[in-house]
Amino acid sequence: MVIAVLLLPLAGGLVSGVVPWRRGIGWLGTVIASGVLVTGVVLAVDVVHGKPMSALGGVLRADALSAFMVIVIGVIATLATWQGVRYLGAEIAADRCTRRHAALYSVLVQAFVATMLLAVLAANLGVLWVAIEATTVVTTFLVGHRRTRSSLEASWKYIVICSVGIAMAFLGTVLVYLASLHVGHGPHPLDWTSLVAQSHQLNPGVMRLAFALIVIGYGTKVGLVPMHSWLPDAHSQAPAPVSALMSGVLLTVAFYAILRFKVIADGALGPTFPRALLVIVGLLSLLVAASLLLTQRDYKRMLAYHSVEHMGLIALGAAAGSPLAIAAVLLHILGHGLAKGVLFLASGEILLTEGTSEIERVPALLSRRPVLGGIFGFGLFALLGFPPFSLFVSELNMLRAEFQVGLGWAAAVSLVCMAVIFAAVMSHGRHLLLGPRGTDAPAMTPALVAVPLIGGLVGCAFIGVSAWPLESLLHAAARIVAP
Repeated sequence: MVIAVLLLPLAGGLVSGVVPWRRGIGWLGTVIASGVLVTGVVLAVDVVHGKPMSALGGVLRADALSAFMVIVIGVIATLATWQGVRYLGAEIAADRCTRRHAALYSVLVQAFVATMLLAVLAANLGVLWVAIEATTVVTTFLVGHRRTRSSLEASWKYIVICSVGIAMAFLGTVLVYLASLHVGHGPHPLDWTSLVAQSHQLNPGVMRLAFALIVIGYGTKVGLVPMHSWLPDAHSQAPAPVSALMSGVLLTVAFYAILRFKVIADGALGPTFPRALLVIVGLLSLLVAASLLLTQRDYKRMLAYHSVEHMGLIALGAAAGSPLAIAAVLLHILGHGLAKGVLFLASGEILLTEGTSEIERVPALLSRRPVLGGIFGFGLFALLGFPPFSLFVSELNMLRAEFQVGLGWAAAVSLVCMAVIFAAVMSHGRHLLLGPRGTDAPAMTPALVAVPLIGGLVGCAFIGVSAWPLESLLHAAARIVAP
């Protein structure tokens, strides 16, 4: 089952590479992504009611946390590949993309999904690092897919900054291995299960430096301050389906790596140092996001800076570290992925129909394009934490957990930042959505666009009202990070 999850996108990428792109190939990508989701659900049922699964001699391992992340990847990949059919068709029709280039895009998207799956299924922390580095390489080409000056500049900025961060994460991983040398290791060097079991014997001084490097290094891919500056450029210049994948799931796959290392650091150092580090980067991210969202004039960059805010929120939740906090963090990861995926995909349709990403030049969407405007408006409500969407529940529970462990002051600061962000986004959203229609009749939004995006919003609302399908999985995954 673990190997099957990885083979699905690899097979899809192989077919996409040998067959010239056509709509059928695009739909094949959606079928592959749906297969990943279904396989992730089956995997989750197996590991929640049984033991973790291993494959390839222990190099791959799936527990409840891994299975949850596979589900998140499958959900967002399904939405993104569905919308990718529309995106590539429009690009080819407008002569901005050849079928050969569209085929390369499809191959890279499948490789992107495969590398994220490898990251969350890796039992070895070295393999985890390799997989996340591979996501950097693959997404660099996807960010520059349109081959404009701005997109190529964004792709270079992305790979340079993220390569520096990944190098720091590599050094942190090496230091973890160094700290474990005198206590031995499991069947493979850097085996996560063995390191967790022996974490109380690891050298505290080395582990303190190692975890700091891990947080800054992988935090670069997460989009945490101070290594966040690549994020607004890459997310605003990438094709909308790629932006949805990057913001909706890649950032949280990198945060998954931090969670894995946090378990080891907590055992070696106790909770105080990891908590302090995560609180610092979390609050800095919220403060920077709040200040920059006030002055945004581009709706895709607005969504990108909103990702910085939400990554700061999950950093604070992880800092609290209780089972309640981690369960809320995981629920937030899924809810954020759904809401942000829907918004980036909707922004791609807005860009296609309006021809600009400037907020001032796209007024009154609700009256001119009621379905598309409604999707974008409800997506903003979900992202801002309005009930019944799941981000309301996850944010509330993260705040509760922070007060319970003595981080009430940090929760208070985060609430102030969230209030500023709320006001900024509502101001931008009001201009985008409201206003007179003019003389033209309202434009229809194709069902190919509307159906998956409405489905994503309904899913986000459903898990906010009733999380029972995920309840046992969330609790099992939370116990892995906060035993």
